Amino acid sequence: MNQDKLNFLKNNFLPLLKDLPADAKGKWGKMNGQQMVEHISGFFAVSYEKIKFPLVTPEEHLPKYKEFLMSDKEFRENTKAPAQVLPDEPTPLRNKNMQDALNALEKSINIFFTYFSENPEKKTLHPVFGELNFAEWVQLHHKHVIHHLKQFGLIA
Repeated sequence: MNQDKLNFLKNNFLPLLKDLPADAKGKWGKMNGQQMVEHISGFFAVSYEKIKFPLVTPEEHLPKYKEFLMSDKEFRENTKAPAQVLPDEPTPLRNKNMQDALNALEKSINIFFTYFSENPEKKTLHPVFGELNFAEWVQLHHKHVIHHLKQFGLIA
């Protein structure tokens, strides 16, 4: 378990979003600031099984995908989720404003940590990377939020 990545998700990630305008445009992609926050909130919900998707990666490719997941390689700009998981266009907003979206994200992150503290041996399904344990989810969430923080110029 990478403690630095876990601490980043728990303590450093949300403060970086506090001044992001809802209508901010990213350096790439179609989502605005609020859509990105809501997207990450939903991504956390996948890890604690509130949102479920089927596995879309062929079983024989999972070892290579897991190797990438556990590496320090970043997601490339404009990395797209499979169409079975996310549509090409951003999903409609679920929250009435950015503050509500940030509150929902904070709640989703907290549920993630509580879920796995209560179920430490649990593995849950990511549609691309397969069954992941807590440490693997921390790795993936960190990789994912870094990708979006860079997208919106919130970190270098």
